[in-house]
Amino acid sequence: MKDYPYWWDTIQSSVVSPQSSVLSPQSSVLVPDSAVPSPESPVPGKALPQRADVVVIGAGYTGLAAARHLARSGASVLVLERGRVGAGASSRNGGQVLTGLKLEASTLVQRFGEARARQLFDVAGESMTRLESIVAEEQIDCGYTRSGHIQAALKPKHFRAFQDEQALLSRVFNHRVELVPRAEQRSEVGSDAYHGLLLDQRSAALNPAKYVEGLAAAAIRSGANVVTGVAVTGLARTAAGWRVSASSSEVEARDVLVATNGYTTDVTPELHRRFIPVGSFIIATEPIAAGLAAALLPKGRVVFDSKHFLHYYRITPDRRLLFGGRAEFRAPGPQSAARAARILRIDLVATFPELNRTQIEYAWGGNVAFSRDLMPRAGKLKDLYYSGAYGGHGIAMATYLGEQIARRIAGESFEHPLFDDKFARIPLYRGKPWFLPLVGAYYRVKDWVQ
Repeated sequence: MKDYPYWWDTIQSSVVSPQSSVLSPQSSVLVPDSAVPSPESPVPGKALPQRADVVVIGAGYTGLAAARHLARSGASVLVLERGRVGAGASSRNGGQVLTGLKLEASTLVQRFGEARARQLFDVAGESMTRLESIVAEEQIDCGYTRSGHIQAALKPKHFRAFQDEQALLSRVFNHRVELVPRAEQRSEVGSDAYHGLLLDQRSAALNPAKYVEGLAAAAIRSGANVVTGVAVTGLARTAAGWRVSASSSEVEARDVLVATNGYTTDVTPELHRRFIPVGSFIIATEPIAAGLAAALLPKGRVVFDSKHFLHYYRITPDRRLLFGGRAEFRAPGPQSAARAARILRIDLVATFPELNRTQIEYAWGGNVAFSRDLMPRAGKLKDLYYSGAYGGHGIAMATYLGEQIARRIAGESFEHPLFDDKFARIPLYRGKPWFLPLVGAYYRVKDWVQ
C-alpha cells in the first residue's frame, strides 16, 4: 500500500517531474522530485534573490493564487515552499469543490443574521466562479467538472433537517437544492446506509494535484519566482519591511504573505496560535469494474454524509473509490495513515459491502486548518498578511482569498466580509492542539445521540 496521495501518481508534470526542474523565462526555480514523490525530502533549490517586493510563504492554492495576481500587478514576487508545490493539503485533499462554507446555512443565519449570512454565502459562490475562471483562462487540465455534490442522511431526523435546510436555502439565499428520499436514493448512491439525500448541482470535482501544479505554472508565467525545497526559518522587521531567513539565505521584502494554513509553524507565532491543524485521511481502492463504479455513484457526484465526523468520497477517472474522513487525531504520517486506513476500510465496507474484497492501494493524510469559529479569514496581523482556516472547504476559497489578499497587498483599498485584522487568539493555545482528543470525543457522542 502506498503511503502518499493517489493524486501524485496522476501527474505528468511540466512544473515538477522526475529528473527535471521547472524552467521559467525569469529563472524561477522548482526543484526535481525523487522517483517516489515525497515532500519530506526536498532537494535544495538555487540561491535566492536578495530582494523581492513580496515574499509568499507556502506554494499551495492561497500562495500561488496570490503570487499570480501580484506578479500581474507588476510586483516582484518570491514564493518559498519547504516541500514540493502543493505539498500540503493542496495536493492531498479529496478534490471536492463545494458550495457554501464549512458552517451550514442555518448556522450562518443563527450566528450572523440573514443579511450577513447571505453576504457570506455569496462570497462562497463567488469563490467557485473565480476558480472556474482561472481554470479556463489558464487552461489548467485538472479534470474540473460540475459533478454536483450529495449530502447523505445517516439518520431519518437528518433527512428531516435537510427539508428545513432546503427551505432556508431557497428563501434566504436563493439557492436551489433537491431532496432524494430513501426509496429513490439508489439513483444517486448505491448504498442502503442512508435515509435520503440532499443534492446540490452547483458543486464540482477536480484533480487537486493537477490543479495546484497548473496554478504554479500560471504564477510562473505571470512572472512570479517559485522556489521549492526551501524552508523559512525566521522573520525580522526592518525599516523597509521584512528580512526573511530561509535555507542559510536572507531576502529583503516589502511585504510578507503567510499562506501556510494547516502547516503553520512557530516561525509565525501570531498565526500559530489562531489556526488549528486537524488531520484528515483518505484511502483509495484499486480500480474497480466499470459496472460496479456506475452502480456505486451512477451520476459521478461527490459525496459526504451528515455526521460531525463525516466521511466523504468519490470515484476517480480511473474508477477508484476515494474514501476519506477524520479517522485519527495524530499528525498525518505513514503510521497514522496506516491506522486510519484500517478504520476507514471498515467504514467503506459498511457503506458499500460489495467492496469487501477490494484492495486498498493508497492511504495518506493531510492537515486542514480551522479557526475558533470555523470561519475562513484573511487580513494583516503584526504587519504580516495572511489567509487560511478554510475548514476543509479550501479549494475554491483558498484560491479566491489568495487573490483578494493579494489585491490588498498591491494597494487596493476595499472592505471584505472575511478580512479580519483583529483575528483573536485561541485562549490557552500555542499551536499544539492538545484539546483535539477531547473535541473528538464530544463530537462522537453528538454523532451517536443526534
